[in-house]
Amino acid sequence: MPHRILASDWLAPAVKRLVVEAPHVVRHCEPGQFVIVRPAADSERIPLTVAHVDRAGGSITLIIQAIGVTSTKLCNLEAGQTMSDVVGPLGKPTEIANVGHAAIVGGGVGTAVIYPQAPALKKLGNRVTAIIGGRSKPYVILENELRATCDEVMPCTDDGSYGFAGFVTQRLKQLIDDTQNTDRKLGVVICAGPVPMMRAVAESTRPYAIHTIASLNPIMVDGTGMCGGCRVQVGGTNLFACVDGPEFDAHKVDFKELSDRLTAYREMEKVAMERHTCRLAQR
Repeated sequence: MPHRILASDWLAPAVKRLVVEAPHVVRHCEPGQFVIVRPAADSERIPLTVAHVDRAGGSITLIIQAIGVTSTKLCNLEAGQTMSDVVGPLGKPTEIANVGHAAIVGGGVGTAVIYPQAPALKKLGNRVTAIIGGRSKPYVILENELRATCDEVMPCTDDGSYGFAGFVTQRLKQLIDDTQNTDRKLGVVICAGPVPMMRAVAESTRPYAIHTIASLNPIMVDGTGMCGGCRVQVGGTNLFACVDGPEFDAHKVDFKELSDRLTAYREMEKVAMERHTCRLAQR
């Protein structure tokens, strides 16, 4: 059944927010879970985190970065149009507990992953600090939305054009140093974003033994553990991000293997994008 797009807007260059009619997902979806979507019946399937759930309106919010053919097609959708499939919710919800002080760290569109975790953490009485980053100010997303929930939001930019000048991991290290011996000591860090960023977050928290959760983004096809495409090594064990995750103990994740698997189809993705561009030019 086609799913109607209720709202469509650009959050950043090449980053689109879609509000999609999906009452079957809304009924059971919790923070940390995702859906698998297809813009058209002949499109490939791609996983997307559910950034927000409107239970009263029966809709979910998806945030998509236009990188390949399918994500570009999704970003071209406007309000009133439809997408072919929205399957979910899939994966395990985030383990939310009262730990005193929680830091949620998002890099780029990874901020969409940590966004729904903020109100869930606050609901249990946690102090919540969000550290969000982008290459420059236009790429920092959901800052105002997070400020509505979090105790503190710390925007960062690689080029220093806005907020903290530097990487989110550098700002996280400052936060750890500032709070380590206080009553605001971090009880958990939850991160999502590029693999090098998540690996750096894990190494930043490891010396302090701060429980750290990473939301992984491997290649995924069916989302039910059948294809094996989202296999990850966690603590020396093969697990599947779609059914065992997508969130895992960041101190146990083999980030090198994850990075290698993510680049396995890069050349094919490049060719597919070139063909897509050529077809559009011929119209």
